[in-house]
Amino acid sequence: MTGTNCWLTTKDFAVLEIMLERRRAFADPIVPMLADKLSKADVVPIDSVEADIVTLNSRVVFRIDAGPAETRTLVQNEVRGPVGSSLSITTRRGLCMLGMAEGQTTSIEQVDGRRESILIAAVLYQPEAARRAVREKSQAEGRRPHGLTLVYSAAADWRPLGEKAGMRQTEGDDDPGPTAA
Repeated sequence: MTGTNCWLTTKDFAVLEIMLERRRAFADPIVPMLADKLSKADVVPIDSVEADIVTLNSRVVFRIDAGPAETRTLVQNEVRGPVGSSLSITTRRGLCMLGMAEGQTTSIEQVDGRRESILIAAVLYQPEAARRAVREKSQAEGRRPHGLTLVYSAAADWRPLGEKAGMRQTEGDDDPGPTAA
């Protein structure tokens, strides 16, 4: 990966640090790329990352070299879902895209030695920006930040979870007979 600007949230930085420590133990070939990304990254708080920065779980449109645009969700680990819907940061491409900004281009060297250029065409969804938008909308409407609304009121005879109900008493004989079994 060439020396380009990279912005990592504190969470994404911590994920990469753990990933680096685990992969160093196995002499993984991606270790130098991981160490380089961590050393050159600007770390920003989760609440102040710009909406056009690729973070974990962002939905990204990108181009490899002059190829067609592809759309993927950047994930931490491989996901069992529709084939081709996600891209793990455990791959060279995924790791390279993490922290890039919309419109930014960089190049990486693949295992076979060839270089490829990656362009971030658009960040369609970023979880941090989505959370900020919900919080700002809630505050503007004067609601609680998490949008909690009471939709049901418990009846007067309601018992707390785990409280034991008393025994039901019947008139006279309390033996229900053989049909109860």
